[in-house]
Amino acid sequence: MKDFNNDLTNHSLFLDEEHQILRDQIKRFVDEKVKPNGIEWEKKGFIPRDIFVEMGKLGFLGITYPSEYGGSAMDSRGSVVLAEELGRSTFSGFAIATLVHTDMASVHLLNVGSQAQKEKYLKEIILGKKISCVAVTEPHVGSDVKNISTKAKKVGDKYYLNGSKIYITNGVHADIYFVAAKTAENNNRAETITIFIVEKGNPGLKIGRVLDKHGWRSSDTAELFFDHCEVSEISILGTRNRGFYEIMKNFQNERLVMGAMAMGEAQAAIDLTVEYVKNRDAFDRKLWNNQTIRHRLAMLQSKVTAGRFMVYSVANKIGAGLDVIKEVSMIKVYCGELVNEVMYTCLQFHGGSGYMTDSAIERLARDARAQSIGGGATEVMLEEIAKRM
Repeated sequence: MKDFNNDLTNHSLFLDEEHQILRDQIKRFVDEKVKPNGIEWEKKGFIPRDIFVEMGKLGFLGITYPSEYGGSAMDSRGSVVLAEELGRSTFSGFAIATLVHTDMASVHLLNVGSQAQKEKYLKEIILGKKISCVAVTEPHVGSDVKNISTKAKKVGDKYYLNGSKIYITNGVHADIYFVAAKTAENNNRAETITIFIVEKGNPGLKIGRVLDKHGWRSSDTAELFFDHCEVSEISILGTRNRGFYEIMKNFQNERLVMGAMAMGEAQAAIDLTVEYVKNRDAFDRKLWNNQTIRHRLAMLQSKVTAGRFMVYSVANKIGAGLDVIKEVSMIKVYCGELVNEVMYTCLQFHGGSGYMTDSAIERLARDARAQSIGGGATEVMLEEIAKRM
């Protein structure tokens, strides 16, 4: 939609020229590679590896990573542009699989990995030759990271991981797993968790189930089991017993990109719906000629534009090194709830055609439901905001 790419979020107040060039490149890739193949990926339940490799060659998997590892060394606005455009693809399973790799999993390696670990893994991650995932959530623990039960016991210079994880995006086809486990028992539960690097093929790592989902169907999601999973001490990512703080640190970035992805999804739904109602005849006139429909879509567009402005404003603050925990929590709440409001109305205005599983709006509506759940549920985010009021 013309207005989408020429509004104020592309003004120098928010973005530089390099960000617009990046946006154009991603849009071209989505049009040429994602939209023609996305339905097939939905059926298979995963993204072909050669697509990750192609994205790696185009520089999409290392937008904010240092140039010494093959990245583009852009700031958080680059990740926002990527997330927003992938959200607009209408295939949010593809979007989340990519963003987990770029902004939720491998970013831990960038933030706290040793030089040796970065040299070993980062270049192949950025090239898409190695797929990454982060394993924190457990069957009885979601956002309450302090209460995970997976343990890592030290024996000599080895650690043995035992426990399970669930709802792990990219967990089936990943090559590198960043796994949170307890390495201590003390009263301060925040200082009991360590992140470990576990490689595919480790005999102690087992994929329990390939999970079937309501939405995000083109992303693979796994239940994982760790049974005396042996790793060496050099597999510790960051500092022992500081994993909780490392996970919390990246939540700002994770929730920012999820907000951007949600606004991309919402904009795609509005664009599809405006086009549909302008061409759909009912009672001898176009649906667009009904003031109720026009005004409802205008109100939703106003809310989505406000959400986009907040996302880009906060991305600028992150680039300046400011603490934005409250603002990012607000983004996660506002965008996660708004995208579902948008989808409800847009599917309604499509009528029966929108309820059919071969329609883009039906897929968008299913996929959007996860936005108020994953990466920090709305209720958890509201509590984070309230703590800082």
